[in-house]
Amino acid sequence: MKVDEGSADAVTEQQSLAAFQVIILGAGGGPSEDNVTGLLVRSTATNWAKGSILAVDAGVHLAAIIRILDHHLPRATRRIRSESLPKTPTTPRPASLGYKSVPSPGFSSHTTNQTSYFAHIPEPRSTRSGSPFVPIDNSRPKLVLSSGPFADLQFPYESAKANAAYLLRNLISTYLITHPHLDHLAGFAVNTASFQHTSRPKKLAALPSTIDAIKTHIFNDVIWPNLSDEEGGVGLVSYMRLVEGGNVALGEGEGRGYIELCEGLAVKSWSVSHGHCMKRHSHHGGNGGSGLDLGSQQGLYTRSSSSAVDAPRGSQDQGEGHLSHKACVYDSAAFFIRDDVTGKEVLVFGDVEPDSISLFPRTARVWSDAASKVAAGILTGIFIECSYDDSQSDETLFGHLAPRHLIAELQVLAEKVRSIRRPSVTEHPRKRKRESNGVRMHDDFDIRSRQGHTPYQTRRQEGTSSISPSSRPYDESTPAAESTLLPSATDGLALSLLEQQKGSPSTAPSLGFSVEARPLHGLQIIIIHVKDTLKDGPEVGDIILSQLQEHDEAAQLGCTFVISKSGTSIWL
Repeated sequence: MKVDEGSADAVTEQQSLAAFQVIILGAGGGPSEDNVTGLLVRSTATNWAKGSILAVDAGVHLAAIIRILDHHLPRATRRIRSESLPKTPTTPRPASLGYKSVPSPGFSSHTTNQTSYFAHIPEPRSTRSGSPFVPIDNSRPKLVLSSGPFADLQFPYESAKANAAYLLRNLISTYLITHPHLDHLAGFAVNTASFQHTSRPKKLAALPSTIDAIKTHIFNDVIWPNLSDEEGGVGLVSYMRLVEGGNVALGEGEGRGYIELCEGLAVKSWSVSHGHCMKRHSHHGGNGGSGLDLGSQQGLYTRSSSSAVDAPRGSQDQGEGHLSHKACVYDSAAFFIRDDVTGKEVLVFGDVEPDSISLFPRTARVWSDAASKVAAGILTGIFIECSYDDSQSDETLFGHLAPRHLIAELQVLAEKVRSIRRPSVTEHPRKRKRESNGVRMHDDFDIRSRQGHTPYQTRRQEGTSSISPSSRPYDESTPAAESTLLPSATDGLALSLLEQQKGSPSTAPSLGFSVEARPLHGLQIIIIHVKDTLKDGPEVGDIILSQLQEHDEAAQLGCTFVISKSGTSIWL
């Protein structure tokens, strides 16, 4: 992996080796609105072909593109080429990958009074398909950037904003949205005004729950005009509902289940959990049988003895005679993005909480899918959030990760990779299966010390408070992984990290693989969604990176951590 901020020569070298270019439009998680989540992903084999860029989340979007072009356009050169637009490369797609193209729908035939929303926009002076408002003069030399994320891409206009509009209308074909929170969607909604006068609608691809939320709460003619092609909308956006775990009817071989979203890129999706709210309504997106009851007076949740399926909204708990306060789990998503030509993949997470404290843990499914890809060298990069540093307590994570939790999650992945690479030692002597919140967990290890007690039992006997470590705010006297000691798929791995960090040779458990093996060696972990504190002192990203590296010294995962920066490119 290389992070690019340099010259076109450096980019050319990277392009010759990398399958993906990922452009970071927004690397933060707020509260500043100009640097929230937004990525552009393309297969380098497509050579900037029309429709070859996939936008993954768009909390910030067009404004960030303009900002990048403003910075790099002054150093652009002019080049004359016979063709005016990039063309799809002639590189044949390997039949073994088994991809099937998904035809893009045409404009909706619906016409409503919502067209008045665009009444202020002048008609284009050119009817050329896909052209911006000002026609492209093909006789003039094109501007070619010599630096930055868009190096070697030809632009037909003089200004940053006109070229940004050209890029948005011609090169970006699909928006892949992890979940409908505004810091992942606001840019897309506002930028829909620039989708007019293109040759086809923009595709918005997401899991059905996300699309339902966008339809209900964004494109509803109240918050924003209905610009979709459903329910009488204008037709600038076409919804594409993804199948969780992949559509087995599509593709074959290694590409089975992946659906093509844009030129050169196909996707498979999984849902993940992103915290819960305290509102009085039944679960959505969560586990209806979790049996979790929220105490309105204490403001804390406790595990209820009942595990009945949720009642309809507003129903009363027959046993207690009052409204039941059920935990509502937010849905987010993780996307495997596959390069059509090389078969390489990257994994992009939306906001996600640790399985160890989730009311509905399901990230382990993603790691199960990823493990074989890591072991085979197919999955080269993971874009995942780490919103806070380790000073943030579990109670105030609000559905996000801190370094101690990210390391514990990666240890789950590492154990699965080790099991695949060394099948003869996959079974831990104490490995067992159990049910957790209605989900079968396969990686729950009963890790014991030489004295026959679990590390947590040992601490209890030594006089440690009986209060669960996860209920205490994190401080320097609390080991970083201690807060992960809640029942989940990461129990044993989190405990092992704790014992390694404490440096106790008598109680340090075996992870099931040699420390020297470094099972995630070569895997790049790119950190996104870092929340700024808006305070003086070190950057939060620098603190997070330092803590991740410190934890990894004990965990010996072997992966490389990178803090993403807005306006840069990552080549994988």
